[in-house]
Amino acid sequence: MTQKYASLSLDLDNLWSYMKTRGDDGWQDFPSYFELLVPRFLDMLDDLSITMTVFVVGQDAALDKNKAVLKSIADAGHEIANHSFNHEPWLHLYSLDEIADEIAKAEDAIVAATGQRPIGFRGPGYSLSETVLRVLKQRGYKYDCSTFPTIVGPLARAYYFARARLERDQKERRKALFGSVSDGFRPLSPYAWDLDGHRLTEIPVTTLPFVRTPIHYSYLHWIAGASEGLASGYYKSALRTCDLAGVAPSLLLHPLDFMGGDDVQQLAFFPGMNQSSSDKLARMRRFLTILSDRYAILPMASHAERLADTGLPLRSPDFERKDRQLVDAARETTAS
Repeated sequence: MTQKYASLSLDLDNLWSYMKTRGDDGWQDFPSYFELLVPRFLDMLDDLSITMTVFVVGQDAALDKNKAVLKSIADAGHEIANHSFNHEPWLHLYSLDEIADEIAKAEDAIVAATGQRPIGFRGPGYSLSETVLRVLKQRGYKYDCSTFPTIVGPLARAYYFARARLERDQKERRKALFGSVSDGFRPLSPYAWDLDGHRLTEIPVTTLPFVRTPIHYSYLHWIAGASEGLASGYYKSALRTCDLAGVAPSLLLHPLDFMGGDDVQQLAFFPGMNQSSSDKLARMRRFLTILSDRYAILPMASHAERLADTGLPLRSPDFERKDRQLVDAARETTAS
């Protein structure tokens, strides 16, 4: 039987980043749950012999209090990738110079903390633009994982706004959070961005083929709040559907997949945080065991390396362009 592959990654969003996106006071003190979270997921992944990619926020890597725990992730054999410096889901609104500085600052902090220089990127809140892609290519990145082809993004954003403490201008900056309806029709299978002859591999976060609903683990926890059996059945059916559609799953984890309301009371507003940590940890172990039984699980860099020899289809960047000069400037920088 031909070996089937899947890739797995975790966006290491910290407590302060959730608070910042929601508009809560106190995020500027950079409160953290890393000392609780990181040993939990490292122990589980070690038990299951799974290696994955962890997308680290540069601001966390720049703080001395986080360096030892972040280094423990790299020391355990996991790939470290770039999740921006400030974790602002309006990254696509930055100028060219701001994007270049954001990515470079995160790189430097991540290298200093973990000893790994990132070759992969995921935008906060799936924020992406042609300018971001060109900066990534110029800086030697091998892949991006910022596309999330789901039709429910606007609904998730509306829910988030309803629970957040945001002023009108803050909502305006966050209006692309979780993507648009049109983003739901981007390809599910990996492809290469065509940047004037330069290529950058794109590995989308996998959603359910054909219907484009999420299958990442936070969504499964939310379903399990209504029915454990429904969540399990949906997950297994989604993996079978991926196989039928010829889509190698690239699945996404978040910190709250490993924590419950008994751990982080400040995030009680978040879906699934009315559940206990013991229930969520048991569920994660079951789901990751199912995944590892069906697939050889790769970190994102290994997935991208395997894809490099397959002749990926090319796709031109097709983002909304409010400022044509930014894109032109990024193109000139890449060319030089």
